[in-house]
Amino acid sequence: MTESTSPTATDVVSTRTLSTPDAELTYDVYGDLQNATAERPTLLIVGTPMGAEGFVTLAHHFGDRPVITYDPRNVGRSKRADESHTPTPEDHAADLHAIIAEVGGPVDLFGNSGGAINGLALAIAHPQDLRVLVAHEPPAGGAVPDAEHVRAACRAVLDSYRASGFGLGMAKFIALVSEQGEIGPDYLSRPDPDPAMFGLPTADDGTRNDPLMSNMATIPVWAPDPAALRAATCRVVLAVGAESGETLAARAPRAIADQTGLELIVFPGDHGAFMGGEYGQTGKPEEFAATLHEVLGG
Repeated sequence: MTESTSPTATDVVSTRTLSTPDAELTYDVYGDLQNATAERPTLLIVGTPMGAEGFVTLAHHFGDRPVITYDPRNVGRSKRADESHTPTPEDHAADLHAIIAEVGGPVDLFGNSGGAINGLALAIAHPQDLRVLVAHEPPAGGAVPDAEHVRAACRAVLDSYRASGFGLGMAKFIALVSEQGEIGPDYLSRPDPDPAMFGLPTADDGTRNDPLMSNMATIPVWAPDPAALRAATCRVVLAVGAESGETLAARAPRAIADQTGLELIVFPGDHGAFMGGEYGQTGKPEEFAATLHEVLGG
């Protein structure tokens, strides 16, 4: 592990790099890790493919404890040893386990989207790493009743990306994650969306290294084993946005809650409600953070 003092004017105390056989992981530490307590353990905030920069606002709402954000192994500053291997939720869970072993646990973990899926995989594999896991809108397509059609739609997104590039792939991704209700057998027969409608490029620049697109093969097709998740010794809380409707990211945590009997809590806003201007998106960060404080016990 290497460490460098952050030169920025934020509350990031340090940026650290942790090398494992499979990845070189970069993570940011807010506050002093020595100040973690049993009642206020370190809070690890994760996404996939969103990296650390997407969680700056949320991190600043937790000055009562140390906070860690990170870039997953195929995002931003972090690197994977095998560029041909698309990380699975279990791979990402192994990375989170390595970080927690480095900083000391157990920790509380807030995971959003793919990060929530990876958090669920961690709770199954290493429940001793966690005090509380809050899995906010994991788009676990394998857990919903229409899993077969969701998986087919994910394959179609990835196929379009590989054949035609980012613009069409991303347009089809946006259409899929915005769909309200179950994906039916006729979904793939719909005309392709126009990338220009979403402000996306219509020309193919030839690149095929987008982490969100590569994740389509492993993240939104995943489902946790209900019995294994029920057996986790940490507290697992599933979370859904009040304004997310019947999107996949909202339906999946409801389905997992039904299958496991785990807590399901409604958070303010939608899928990105914790954001305070990152990537030009502003949700309800104050309300969101207040709910997260309450769920974590403070």
